Amino acid sequence: MATQEYKLKDIASFADLQPMEKLECEVEGIPDGRVLVLKFDGQVHAMSPRCTHYGAPMKLGVVAPDGRITCPWHGACFNIGSGDVEDAPAPNALNKFDVFEKDGAVYIRGTETDIKAGQRNPVVQCSVSKPEERVVIVGGGSGTLGVIQALRELKYPGQITIISREPYLIIDRTKLSKALITDASKIQWRPREWYTTAAIETISDEVTGVDFQAKSVSTKSGKSFPYTRLVLATGGVPRTLPLPGFKTGELENIFTLRGIADVQAILAAAGPEKPKKIVVIGSSFIGMEVGNALSKDHSVTIVGMEAAPMERVMGVEVGRIFQRNLEKNGVSFQLNAGVSKATAAEANPKSVGAVHLQDGTVLPADLVILGVGVRPATDFLRQNAAVTLEKDGSLRTDTHFSVPGLDDTVFAVGDIATYPYRGPGADLSAGGSPVRIEHWNVAQNSGRGVARAIVHARHAPLASLPPKAFIPIFWSAVGAQLRYCGNPVNGYDDVLLHGEPENAKFVAYYCRGDTVVAVATMGMDPVMTKSAELMRRGNMPGKKQIVDGVDVLQVGVPQSVRV
Repeated sequence: MATQEYKLKDIASFADLQPMEKLECEVEGIPDGRVLVLKFDGQVHAMSPRCTHYGAPMKLGVVAPDGRITCPWHGACFNIGSGDVEDAPAPNALNKFDVFEKDGAVYIRGTETDIKAGQRNPVVQCSVSKPEERVVIVGGGSGTLGVIQALRELKYPGQITIISREPYLIIDRTKLSKALITDASKIQWRPREWYTTAAIETISDEVTGVDFQAKSVSTKSGKSFPYTRLVLATGGVPRTLPLPGFKTGELENIFTLRGIADVQAILAAAGPEKPKKIVVIGSSFIGMEVGNALSKDHSVTIVGMEAAPMERVMGVEVGRIFQRNLEKNGVSFQLNAGVSKATAAEANPKSVGAVHLQDGTVLPADLVILGVGVRPATDFLRQNAAVTLEKDGSLRTDTHFSVPGLDDTVFAVGDIATYPYRGPGADLSAGGSPVRIEHWNVAQNSGRGVARAIVHARHAPLASLPPKAFIPIFWSAVGAQLRYCGNPVNGYDDVLLHGEPENAKFVAYYCRGDTVVAVATMGMDPVMTKSAELMRRGNMPGKKQIVDGVDVLQVGVPQSVRV
């Protein structure tokens, strides 16, 4: 389709825009055609108006002084000048359009297809020009997606091989507990054709060992794969309970949730018949999400050890907001509760029939779901003398997610990586505070960082590459959409709760001394996104400023465009 000029409604002149102002404009002549127009650093830009992740309106996004615009929902970030992806979880770039003034109006130049599409695949077609170079990635989750996408965006010329024990291509795992999706194709990030076009080999197999000296991985099927760079992104293994009735093989209808097969098994056990009694053990985000999803058709009880859901991470007041949200949807809670055992159903001694709490309470259960956390999936490395696992089973890495002692040839990302966090509250005098974070965005952003490191290390020492900073972000569906950024790596000692918490509309500032180390929001977007950007640049207001009434959304915004 030929490039054409299209007049924009809602704006008559560049002079109508103030610095860093954003305006979503209708495109004349294209039904439902819209673009985002913004002024940055003296120039006017026109780009697609919706985030390529979940379609958030970028007019509510955050513009940063270093030329980034960040989605108001989940932290996806784009380069204003090019539209390229800067940070996860955006799979595609934004389309950019020439924008100019003519005859007393503002126009863009582009194709109707590009305007309607609203995004572009940054990996169009790749060929392997350096077959002697090969990146092998073990695992098929978010970290892997970050690695492969960024490698090809950066024109890595070597081979790329993914080895994953999961039988499907990379999926949006965040939707499993929120929406209980049973069809992998519906939440697959990329179709198989994309991998073929991007010259990425995908292998369904399980890695059983690594020879770090010979630079080769071995698999359960008996195959071996040489590498020049290795990325370990194996994710987590759901924890179980070492209690009577919960041990493997003792009772049926006790489930964990990690993959598509787990969702299929849970929904099969719940069945289409009368509402089932479901007990979810663990008031974690996974536990609350799956409990909330099942509560539409079944009787759900969530058992938690704390006084409020997620009390240790979120605090009692915020945890109680989650609890009230889910109770409105019919979920019951047993809190300050410990589990002692599970017993069989009278009608079927092979299947679970009840969960017994330590105080003597008996909860009838047709099925049980365990949401008690995950451990790093590193069992295949436990007997390997070339690496030393941390106490929790993770691998310690440097700021580039490179595993020390292996000549910058091996990287670890996601649930299995303990890396030096350098955000607010971290010990910067020690180069950062070691932390392991089980967030989708952290895995993907660390994967993107690894790709950048691999491409750089082809021509220069990795030590010469400044690490790219990112702030951890996660989101959850706990009766309403929760957004969270930062990490209280060394704890917090106070929570400032603003807004209308009684109506599940709030912003919570988690403070250690005067430093705001994390921010959570519900119904107050894009405060979280703005806070994450301020944290990344070291400009986040302190506790005293928050108490004195500073508006985080207006920090750094020119007076002329403040709301």
